[in-house]
Amino acid sequence: MTTLLILGGTVFLGPAVVEAARARGHAVTLFHRGRNAHGLFPDVETLLGDRTQDLAPLAGRHWDAVIDTCGYLPRVVERSARLLAPAVGLYVFVSSLSVYARNDLPGQDETAPLAVLEDPGSEDVAAHYGALKARCERAVETACAGRAALVRPGLIVGPRDPSDRFTYWPVRARLGGDALAPGDGSDPVQVVDVRDLAAFLLDVVEHRHTGPCNAIGPAQPLPMAEFLDACRQGAGADVCWRWVPAAFLEQEGISPWSDLPVWMPATPELRGFHTTSVQRAVERGLRFRPLVETVRDTLAWWHTLPEARRTRLRAGLPREREAALLARWQVGAPPAGGRGVERREPLA
Repeated sequence: MTTLLILGGTVFLGPAVVEAARARGHAVTLFHRGRNAHGLFPDVETLLGDRTQDLAPLAGRHWDAVIDTCGYLPRVVERSARLLAPAVGLYVFVSSLSVYARNDLPGQDETAPLAVLEDPGSEDVAAHYGALKARCERAVETACAGRAALVRPGLIVGPRDPSDRFTYWPVRARLGGDALAPGDGSDPVQVVDVRDLAAFLLDVVEHRHTGPCNAIGPAQPLPMAEFLDACRQGAGADVCWRWVPAAFLEQEGISPWSDLPVWMPATPELRGFHTTSVQRAVERGLRFRPLVETVRDTLAWWHTLPEARRTRLRAGLPREREAALLARWQVGAPPAGGRGVERREPLA
């Protein structure tokens, strides 16, 4: 049995790690602020505290490993890592693929250059998310030399996702009818089910893997067309994806990733997005459940939420905006203030 400390542990990835750890027979301690617990895991040891201000509840304790799921600011992560360095055998830091400096290089692995924070004093996570995560990684490696694992996921998806970035597509598929699909279906997609990521984090702990490791899936990038077909199958709905070119969407002011989550057009400057190498993670045990299963489980969770929460998704196009875009494209109207886009047959 492994003794495991989880920093965070109450939102999305955290509960998935707790559930997987308990299923494997590990002893879990949670350290969090108590703001999002809502009665989760009442029989799990919980230490309340704010890592940005007070780490006193962790002092004098020892665990086999710590999994840090909520580190974003280097100074905060540095304090945690320094305090826990003599108290844990392995420090597993959940980082991000955003640490890489470039998005134009397909197939980047863990040796690719990392982003550099141009303003070392900045703590603007929204503006410098990747560079700050890279500095957090360095803080962990410095404090726990030879005992640090840096796990770099991309878009984490599945049940309990508070962002709705992935959930938008299964929900839209379930609604059926004509639905806007971006591009021509060939743009690559990489996601990782939160439960698969949680299982991998425990594999890292159990096998004492160290160093950086990309954690995204599937083993080979899948085209957007296959991604949306999995959403259709998982939703069990009669939806017809209508492919709308990226150029038209751009001229209409529609942003990839935010207005149409998950999707990123494979432009020259973004050729590396959704094509990251996961060879090291696969060799270390990362496995991927079928995407259709993730879709089904996400929808099942979604329908347990209060109606008020489900009234409007937190990501993706509002239905009225989607309908207006489809109407404009289908009648061949040029976008407002711009030229029309040449029609081409989309991929099947």
